[in-house]
Amino acid sequence: MTVRSRPVDPFADPFVSVPPMAPRRRHRELGRVPGEIGIWVFIFGDMLIFALFFGVFVYERSRSAALFEQAREHMNLTFGAGNTLLLLTGSMFVVLGLNALRHGASERGARMILMTLLCGAGFVVNKVLEYSNEIQAGHTPSTNSFYMYYFVFTGIHLLHLLIGIVALAIMYLIARKPALVNRDVRNLEAGACYWHLIDLLWIVLFALLYLMR
Repeated sequence: MTVRSRPVDPFADPFVSVPPMAPRRRHRELGRVPGEIGIWVFIFGDMLIFALFFGVFVYERSRSAALFEQAREHMNLTFGAGNTLLLLTGSMFVVLGLNALRHGASERGARMILMTLLCGAGFVVNKVLEYSNEIQAGHTPSTNSFYMYYFVFTGIHLLHLLIGIVALAIMYLIARKPALVNRDVRNLEAGACYWHLIDLLWIVLFALLYLMR
């Protein structure tokens, strides 16, 4: 009599008995899109809008290169670099937080999300100080095209970040739950994806406004 052997699951623990359907479910989980479909539709739509903004900025800069370069030289690189560091650090914390929550370390996960929230608050404070510095120097949206784009684009990004801070506050409350269900995990992932969008948009803005020659 021929005995058919069960296919070996390379991800299975050899000391744990796993039902036959478990490997298939696990493979589906590995290929799952994090968060909700709706957040990805929003992210791609938002990226498209900002791509148009960036294209307009580059085009206008090519038409008035001397004016844009003169204005760029007056930008405070310390503020821009500080905000970049804050957002990159915040993205690192949110990744560490999600990883901790997936492994059941709710206290550490909540703490990491709180650190991300503090990085976002630091960005807001830093941006307000930068706006004040520019206005005191006589640079307003009506000064020239560069500062008009600077205030409009960074203002829209700041609005995104304020929404992100609200999302992080909700994520923090979810992370403090004694037990997470699938819906909670998806909401946490959606919030993290949105925060990474904020980070990505700022990196491009930082390059265009502070570094592009």
